[in-house]
Amino acid sequence: MSIEAKIISSVIDGIKNLYGQEVTAAQIQLQKTKKEFEGHLTLVVFPFLKMSRKGPEQTAAEIGEYLKANCPAISACNVIKGFLNLTISSDCWIELLNDIHAAAQYGLTQATESSPLVMIEYSSPNTNKPLHLGHVRNNLLGNALANIVAANGNRVVKTNIVNDRGIHICKSMLAWLKYGEGETPESSGKKGDHLIGDYYVAFDKHYKAEVKELMAKYTAEGLSEEEAKAKAEAESPLMKEAREMLVKWEAGDPEVRALWKRMNDWVYAGFDETYKMMGVSFDKIYYESDTYLEGKEKVLEGLEKKFFYRKEDGSVWADLTGEGLDHKLLLRADGTSVYMTQDIGTAKLRFADYPIDKMIYVVGNEQNYHFQVLSILLDKLGFEWGKGLVHFSYGMVELPEGKMKSREGTVVDADDLMAEMIGTAKETSQELGKLDGLTQEEADNIARIVGLGALKYFILKVDARKNMTFNPKESIDFNGNTGPFIQYTYARIQSVLRKAKEAGISIPANLPVGIELSEKEEGLIQMLADFASVVKEAGITYSPSGIANYCYDLVKEYNQFYHDFSILREENEAVKVFRLALSENVAKIVRLGMGLLGIEVPERM
Repeated sequence: MSIEAKIISSVIDGIKNLYGQEVTAAQIQLQKTKKEFEGHLTLVVFPFLKMSRKGPEQTAAEIGEYLKANCPAISACNVIKGFLNLTISSDCWIELLNDIHAAAQYGLTQATESSPLVMIEYSSPNTNKPLHLGHVRNNLLGNALANIVAANGNRVVKTNIVNDRGIHICKSMLAWLKYGEGETPESSGKKGDHLIGDYYVAFDKHYKAEVKELMAKYTAEGLSEEEAKAKAEAESPLMKEAREMLVKWEAGDPEVRALWKRMNDWVYAGFDETYKMMGVSFDKIYYESDTYLEGKEKVLEGLEKKFFYRKEDGSVWADLTGEGLDHKLLLRADGTSVYMTQDIGTAKLRFADYPIDKMIYVVGNEQNYHFQVLSILLDKLGFEWGKGLVHFSYGMVELPEGKMKSREGTVVDADDLMAEMIGTAKETSQELGKLDGLTQEEADNIARIVGLGALKYFILKVDARKNMTFNPKESIDFNGNTGPFIQYTYARIQSVLRKAKEAGISIPANLPVGIELSEKEEGLIQMLADFASVVKEAGITYSPSGIANYCYDLVKEYNQFYHDFSILREENEAVKVFRLALSENVAKIVRLGMGLLGIEVPERM
């Protein structure tokens, strides 16, 4: 039983004995005592004044005296107006630490066969370019969210929808045919996704040059600059060829389809390398080339049922004015699908594959309206989870230099970013002498763990809903609210535990009571116990940043303890063993918390 549960039980008994009244656990408000007052937990007394028929101070004092006499968890109490501040006994804290120590996965709830099934979609890349910094935030949030939802006792399926069709893919294909001279990942030594991305940029470069040339011609013929630009873009031979290629793809042209498959396979091999380095994975990958036709079928089914309507030009629309929205296009006049159609088709396939109870889409906040509409449409089409779908909406991520553009090749590539972070971690560690005495393999692995940990933590500590600026230099700092600071504290604890083991000191499964604890030690145990409620809250609010900032607060508190108190040099053997056990459990909770964020912690650093 938790400390809170013990106190609540005693308060229920106290109210009955003192005032002859029955109260429920829900009526009892316990909260953390404010730092300026003495105590650990505070009981709000105001709800009991009608029962006691006395003032708040007297009521609080009477309940306090009862708890001191009848609840072994309470060693002292004090009254501040209508609040009863309770001091928990040292023995009770030690018992709580024993409970935390006994639970290898403290704070995490395992799913069962009957647990709700939550599907989480994240990543959603295009096959015309490599993953970039925006994808990094998406993947890290999606992966962390999946871990947190699973840690709250749900079954989780991680999915990805790959945008593998459309005009943007044809642009890369056409540029490769025109300017590639048969270049392959093998012949160039480039990752496949980087190679294809280069041709997407090449297309844009040649297209812009074409438009510029045509504009000069049309303005010379007397057209305004705006008219000349519109005509030049419409008449561009390169863009016309790309559109023709898309028509051939839609028609199933064997040559176009064969090239499309070959180039997409290069991209997927590249994506797999990036995902592996990033530490993210998927249980099921869907492809838009499979789902868009399913979506068209579902939309036509909705048309038959009069959920949707067809305009004179043949396009199909949904009238959402009844829901306070507007009219939404579902199929173009030429019968081709839009993103909404694809999402409906993907939903159909997913629901056929899995008995989904909840669907979470990890997609940027520029798509807020899209998912508002999708929820309504899926509900109309009979998907049970449609109305309750969750759009995990997150803000944009930029560098200190500003925004990035894929077409112009100014994006921050995910692979380059991760390599840069690992390189910076290695340099910083060498400057601080943290890699001394390690083999090259150990040093490289620690640099990888620290570099990627710095990147992941810096992104995940920010409230997902906010736009953010990623600062690589700031993220790798070994001090402050950073991944390396937390990782270094974990490694420091492991060093202490190794030294204790070498000295023949072992930590028992159950620590004996009877040790007088300091306020700092009691506070640390209270913080450790809070991990369970932090995980639960992060699961309710879909908030990885809550876990990240808890880990930082915990190690910050531990470092103050480490600075103020001796551990291995403590002369009292029982206190020494207690402090080792406390340290070991701080490390365990840090490892579990950072693990939920997809961040490794090194044994040495």
